Amino acid sequence: MPRRFLSHITLAALIAAAFGAPSAIARDAGGLRYADIPADAYAVVAQVRAKPGKEDALRAITLSLVPQVRAEPNNLLYFLQESREAPGHFIFYEIFASQADFEAHNQTPHVQSWFARLPELADGGVTVIRMGILNNAATDR
Repeated sequence: MPRRFLSHITLAALIAAAFGAPSAIARDAGGLRYADIPADAYAVVAQVRAKPGKEDALRAITLSLVPQVRAEPNNLLYFLQESREAPGHFIFYEIFASQADFEAHNQTPHVQSWFARLPELADGGVTVIRMGILNNAATDR
């Protein structure tokens, strides 16, 4: 199979694993349940891969984003994962109140600083999949 297709399968599996779990597990630190996320929220799955030998440096600057993004006023959820099989391959799952909030997030100083370091640390840019929220409170209980 083409690598691009496998990447989408991998992303779909990660999302399913994160949100197919019992609702007590699928909560972020604030206690937000997936079924409680508004249907008009804006979700993004993104991935970035470190250049060989740059895994630790990319991990360090990427980890520093987590508390800053979670503190943004219209960020509803922000998960960062790293592949166990391919260290330096990072997957982000992000949900913002609106597309405008996601676009504003990308313009924040901390995100712009992170983007500025990618040419040095990442193998290519960030791959982004923009997604809609599909939820049903009755099936999440």
